[in-house]
Amino acid sequence: MGFRETQPSQDFQKMCRQAERDHESKKLAVLIERVKHQLAQRKDGTKSELSRKPSVSVLVPSRTALFER
Repeated sequence: MGFRETQPSQDFQKMCRQAERDHESKKLAVLIERVKHQLAQRKDGTKSELSRKPSVSVLVPSRTALFER
């Protein structure tokens, strides 16, 4: 009896695995819907706020900047 109390039951483990699969399925469904929405917008020729990249310039230091004094 003591061994059973320290180990999680197989039913509990199965429920956890099922919950993980359900969560991954929901994430996948959301991703699929987002892609469908983006494809539909491309067909219409419109752009959404999310699809545009921010116009922030990135400053990249030169490779020799570390060695300059």
